[in-house]
Amino acid sequence: MPTEEKRQAVTELAHLIRSSSAMAVADYRGLKVSEMQAVRRTLRENNVQLTIAKNRLLKIAADEAERPELKPLLTGPTALASIIGDEAAMAKALADAFRPYSRVVSVRGGMLGDAAIDASQLTRLATLPSRDVLLGKLAGGMVAPLSGMANVLAGNLRAFANVLNAVADKKRETENAA
Repeated sequence: MPTEEKRQAVTELAHLIRSSSAMAVADYRGLKVSEMQAVRRTLRENNVQLTIAKNRLLKIAADEAERPELKPLLTGPTALASIIGDEAAMAKALADAFRPYSRVVSVRGGMLGDAAIDASQLTRLATLPSRDVLLGKLAGGMVAPLSGMANVLAGNLRAFANVLNAVADKKRETENAA
């Protein structure tokens, strides 16, 4: 029989799952308490929330949040990392936080929006440049042809100005020689 405490926990977990733009499920078995605190600290600095709950409660919450794709990942000791916002930032923060403990910790997979992704896709997501860098590259790609065109058009004006300067200099030389 579910207690009020468990109902409250399921409600909070369902809200977390529903509101997260990206989630990752990891097996943290073998981490010491101090190592787990270091992982949490690293993730918190990057606005990633790490939640540890019973799989049964997480499965019920996944059903309530209408994310049944999450349920197959919930086996064994489960840590659920979630973020609201930049999905790539979550993947990078998770990779950075678990890097020193890669011999012990394994990422099982996760969700990107409503789609389930596996551990290799999370790893690839972690290697992507940040959103700001990608937007900068896009803006640079859009501006490059325009600036090239401006340089081509300005080149004719510069050449014309150089010809006029050369004519003026030649005229001054002839006046000074006379």
